[in-house]
Amino acid sequence: MDIRQLELFMAVLECSSVTRAAERVNLSPGAVSLQLHNLSSELRSDLFVRSGKRLIPTPAALRLAELARGVLWQMRGIEQEFSNDPAADRRPFSFATGATALIHQLGRPLRLLRKRFPNIRVKITVAPTEEMVSGLLDRRFDLALISLPFEHHQLSILPLFEEEMLILKPSPKRIRGWHVGAIRPSELASAQFLLYPKRSNMRTMIDRFFRDLALTPEVIMEADDTVAIKRLVEAGFGYSILPEQALRGQPRFFQVYRVAGRPIKRQQALAMARTDHPRALTESIAKFLQSALCRADRRDSE
Repeated sequence: MDIRQLELFMAVLECSSVTRAAERVNLSPGAVSLQLHNLSSELRSDLFVRSGKRLIPTPAALRLAELARGVLWQMRGIEQEFSNDPAADRRPFSFATGATALIHQLGRPLRLLRKRFPNIRVKITVAPTEEMVSGLLDRRFDLALISLPFEHHQLSILPLFEEEMLILKPSPKRIRGWHVGAIRPSELASAQFLLYPKRSNMRTMIDRFFRDLALTPEVIMEADDTVAIKRLVEAGFGYSILPEQALRGQPRFFQVYRVAGRPIKRQQALAMARTDHPRALTESIAKFLQSALCRADRRDSE
């Protein structure tokens, strides 16, 4: 016995006719009759008796109909649950991002996302890129906003925009306005630094920058938290290198610099697991956020 036999049985029950049921399901009357005969044989019960041109269900058929309605209802629920139609998909959606991007870049795009997909339960997780990639690969996250470079053949990548990383130097007085100064590599040689941990791809970019300058920085502290690093720089503990978006805004006790001709840039991108069965909702949300984030970046750069 299979689901298709139950569907045909219910069609015959509701139509009281094999011919009309066959028209409903786009099969020949002979094919429907054969499935009914097979079902009756498997259940060892007569399901219909003929009265003129009409088929009358037996008590066994009425009992089967009660059970079949529940089974078919559950099957339709399963099909709906795993529907790959973005408009019908009601499964929770898990999005991961870094704290800096969430605070400084995702506010308006996420508000627009909620308006565009009002019936989707969106769960936001804040994590470093390495944890986000791990979550994508084991399917804990549907989509993530990560920092490149991060090579992984099992990811599908939608590039967004570049963001500059700037050098922070403590300032004894409050700094207002926004100005990026120039600093010589020799001034960095004797500085103490607060940087991201070695395991992070942000640190990989920073270490590459120092190698290109033939410098070995003195790292006195490591932290995952951009805000914590910024506060420690303001307190005078040392220099750092942080994303530009995290540095703009209110008055601060640090100055920002870049080495002439040696910009440090990270590429922001949306990432999802590469699969033979992509979730259509994930692709729709990814394209929506890509458009919203790229528009926001163009406005900020104007």
